[in-house]
Amino acid sequence: MNEFKNFIKSRVGISEEDLALVLSKFKSTTVKKGVLVLRKGQIANQYYFIKSGGLRLHYGTFEEQHTSWVFFEHDFFTEISSLHAQVPSRFNIEAIENTELLVISKAEMDQLYKKLPVWQEFGRKIWEAMCIRQVDQNLNYQTLSAKQIYLELLQNSDFVKKIPVKQLASILGITPNALSRIRKEIK
Repeated sequence: MNEFKNFIKSRVGISEEDLALVLSKFKSTTVKKGVLVLRKGQIANQYYFIKSGGLRLHYGTFEEQHTSWVFFEHDFFTEISSLHAQVPSRFNIEAIENTELLVISKAEMDQLYKKLPVWQEFGRKIWEAMCIRQVDQNLNYQTLSAKQIYLELLQNSDFVKKIPVKQLASILGITPNALSRIRKEIK
């Protein structure tokens, strides 16, 4: 839990008492590679902090899956479009490798929001950062070539080391063959 404590403390000034309460609400779990933590059609009711490993958000059929995004160590997230509105998810969330998670239910998170103003601040900062990341990603997809986006993704080595070429190509919106050509060009 130390990495999660540090993650929280790096975002908000929180007392040890409040931090202990927050941490008591999270449960540790391990998910094996290929296992879904959320299936399309289910209603999201949990938030996740990735201690180690990675999860991908994807949609489509088994034969033609489209990866929307991948989350790695020290990411805190949920499938917010399902969780917030309490509607069936349009996505699957799948472990791309054996993954250790800290998980909290929506109900527990909502209770912490009501009880601890500092936890409201934490939530606001997390979602502001997520919105900024999404805006940046959208802008990149509208203004950069697939090669330029790939070069940006290389800044996070997890994208290259942990994601199969087919999934990485899907994130970029190109075919695996096109990604192979880009990789050859930049070597």
